[in-house]
Amino acid sequence: MRPPTVSTKLAQIAKQSRENPKMVFTTLAHLMDVEFLMVAFRSLRKDAAVGIDKVTVAAYAANLEENLWELYQKLKTNRYRAQMVRRVWIDKADGSKRPLGILVLEDKIVQKAVSMILGAVYEPMFYDFSYGFRPGRSPHQALSKLREECCTKNIGWIVDADISGFFDSIDHNHLRTIIKRRVNDGALLRLIGKWLNVGVLEEGRITYNETGTPQGGVISPILANIFLHSILDNWFEQTARPRLLGKCFIVRFADDFVLGFEHQTDAERVYEAIQRRFKLFGLTIHPTKSKIIQFTNPFRNKGNNPETFDFLGFTHYWSKTRQGGWAIKRKTRKKSLNRAMRSIWVWCKYNRHKLIREQYQKLRIKLLGHYQYFGIRGNYKMLEVIFEHTEKTWKKWLGRRTRNGSISWEKFEKKYRTLFLLPKPRITRS
Repeated sequence: MRPPTVSTKLAQIAKQSRENPKMVFTTLAHLMDVEFLMVAFRSLRKDAAVGIDKVTVAAYAANLEENLWELYQKLKTNRYRAQMVRRVWIDKADGSKRPLGILVLEDKIVQKAVSMILGAVYEPMFYDFSYGFRPGRSPHQALSKLREECCTKNIGWIVDADISGFFDSIDHNHLRTIIKRRVNDGALLRLIGKWLNVGVLEEGRITYNETGTPQGGVISPILANIFLHSILDNWFEQTARPRLLGKCFIVRFADDFVLGFEHQTDAERVYEAIQRRFKLFGLTIHPTKSKIIQFTNPFRNKGNNPETFDFLGFTHYWSKTRQGGWAIKRKTRKKSLNRAMRSIWVWCKYNRHKLIREQYQKLRIKLLGHYQYFGIRGNYKMLEVIFEHTEKTWKKWLGRRTRNGSISWEKFEKKYRTLFLLPKPRITRS
């Protein structure tokens, strides 16, 4: 009889979790054999940045079976040690920066293996309104669900909440307690503890964090979902919802979530309760980025224009249709548009001396990627803005290659646009 494959093992765990909601799993670490680690390795991004050991995916794959066997032996004999995380900072849309942790390859492999096991246990438990970092789910599904809930449940009030520094604020003790309710495997808990407490290397200085998970860590998304499933999702469904007067909903994508309510009093009560509950677990609702807004259909609201709110890169607003009715529409959020425009500007500036065809291919990929995400019905004008900006920016920096420092639109049309036509805006999602 052939031994079970990795997918079979995970399916068996998921089945047990689904059929026994109160079951506590105590023996899972033994599943991480060489075959399991191989599957974890193959699911990693091949172009990810290297950690402090400078080991690339290609170099590791040259002797893959030997390397994975040695890694397996380290895990089996408790010789595995998590290595320091290299921290870099990346720009955010509001001008601030957020930290990103870059792990060594073997830590990524083991973290991926553990996240596969945790996913099998917790996926059957997660609610349908949770969309972030889950297989078969996407931001656009969350956006569609949000619009559907607003239209079908007579929603008039929105709680737009923002968690301050969520990934940096997760309390390790609370997280460990939450996981142990469902997964009380000592080996897995020790591995998670090593990753949570590992040192962070930044500009030659090592620091140790008492809270938070490393942003960029492979294990971080599933840990975040487990944490918020316990303190937010379960609480909303089992405690808050039964006490409300009217209809309501929640849509969550990782730490970004929106709550909708039929009545203003329900929105105010839940907003205050969430702040108190989050405080118990070491989290804070951002005082200026979070708010309660009225989002009533203008027809029912006697023509008064409702407020708008942002979710997953889009601004949501009520607008008239061609038939004269009212509908919820979405357009690219201003900060998201500015970030995309700045990214194109910076790229053209610092890559203007590359071959024209190479520049064209890169800009083409950038535009198509933007259309793929933001190309939803009703957002065409915002796509035109990014297209026109890209053409103008490319023309400007190509002009810097000439003796005069600029080129006319006529010359740009004749020399570049006819041969290297950038993709026009297109709606990719209805």
